[in-house]
Amino acid sequence: MGQFMVLLDSTIVGAALPDMQNRLHTDLPGLQWIVDAYVLLVAMLLLSGGVFADRFGRKRIYLSGVVVFTLASVVCAVAPSLGWLITGRVLQGIGAAALSPGSLALLAAAYPVAQERVKAIGLWAGISGIGLAAGPLAGGILVNAFDWRAIFLVNVPIGVVLVLVALPTLGESRNTNAPAIDVPGTILSILGVGALTYGLIEGGAKGWTSGIILGSFAAAVVITIAFLAVEGRTPTPMMPLRLFRNPLFTVANSAMVMVGFGLMGSVFFFSQFFVTVQGASVLVAGLQTLPTSLGMAIVSPYAGRLAAKYGFRVVVTSGLVLAGLGLLTLGVVHADTGYVNVWWRLAIIGAGFALTMSPLTGAAIQSVNPQEGGLASGISSTTRQIGAVLGVAVLGAIVTARESSGASFGAGLDSAFLTAGAACLLTAVGTGLWLVKSRPAAVAAPQPQPQTQTID
Repeated sequence: MGQFMVLLDSTIVGAALPDMQNRLHTDLPGLQWIVDAYVLLVAMLLLSGGVFADRFGRKRIYLSGVVVFTLASVVCAVAPSLGWLITGRVLQGIGAAALSPGSLALLAAAYPVAQERVKAIGLWAGISGIGLAAGPLAGGILVNAFDWRAIFLVNVPIGVVLVLVALPTLGESRNTNAPAIDVPGTILSILGVGALTYGLIEGGAKGWTSGIILGSFAAAVVITIAFLAVEGRTPTPMMPLRLFRNPLFTVANSAMVMVGFGLMGSVFFFSQFFVTVQGASVLVAGLQTLPTSLGMAIVSPYAGRLAAKYGFRVVVTSGLVLAGLGLLTLGVVHADTGYVNVWWRLAIIGAGFALTMSPLTGAAIQSVNPQEGGLASGISSTTRQIGAVLGVAVLGAIVTARESSGASFGAGLDSAFLTAGAACLLTAVGTGLWLVKSRPAAVAAPQPQPQTQTID
């Protein structure tokens, strides 16, 4: 239920973005911050959330995440301004970063028998997928009946029921040998990616050569260097750099960044395309974006099996090519294009990205020692979230730049989709060529490999 709530919130927000823009009187950078403020905190705190759960108690951290996420949803729902809404989204990200790894850790501890654990995690992943697919439809219905505030209020009864049921039901567990918290690394990672995100989102409005934008990019470089220095010296780093000495681990996570970039960067604009460009209602737009979520939900369970049968390289490169081609075809869709010529493009994009995520995570896990499998999975989820932050920022900057040059919003979207598609195809070529050159052993995704992630 907890992971269902997080993933429902992830896709339900996208359906409400056009209504937020109208009622809050904000521009595209404001919408980008509504999304990226959340994803940024999830990306940077996800690894720490898992360590906190192991160290201080999985039930305690999980329920703390539920409470924070629920209260943050109330803050979002009653937000009187864009600033308050972004503050609520930051708090939601903190709650989700504790809730998601805590939920999976509780399941693993509750089912010590491997076969039962696999079934439990499979159910966890399946219910999570339902939340992901239900978001656009639920968002369209709630916004159409009320307004954007309703999409956050729906989390409140779920959170309250979760706390009331979990307190007497869940057992506490912890790992007495859990590593120490990497506080400096966590803080530097948030500041570094945050500075880069600020420059990308605000560059179009403030001017790419303005002092504050150039300063934000310079700060991102300096802070990133400091982060790498800290991670190289601390005994318990949040992101051990030694793991990236393994070429397969590096390639898998690099490709995962592009998966987050292309998926989240494009999904951010789907509802806006249908509402702003094609003139659909929010409810209709929510229904029209469903093929992407359904494509992911249908294909995801088979991605690991395909990787086991045909190998990591074939499945991942095929998925990236499929997603890239889908995005390229979406880049030539216009205001007068009928939905019969649009829905299959969205389904191809969802199916393509679904083929990549589980095998990429599986490759990262199997490229390290078995004792570090959980850490590798967490890093894989983190790199995908970092890609999501950059996708929303970069593609949004492209749309803003096109509008500033006199092009229409629709033309800006075309450029953004074409850019995302080209980036996916280039990543597919690079990943495929590297794997052919190095000829690594075929890597299959674990069965099942749950995704401790939020697509927002």
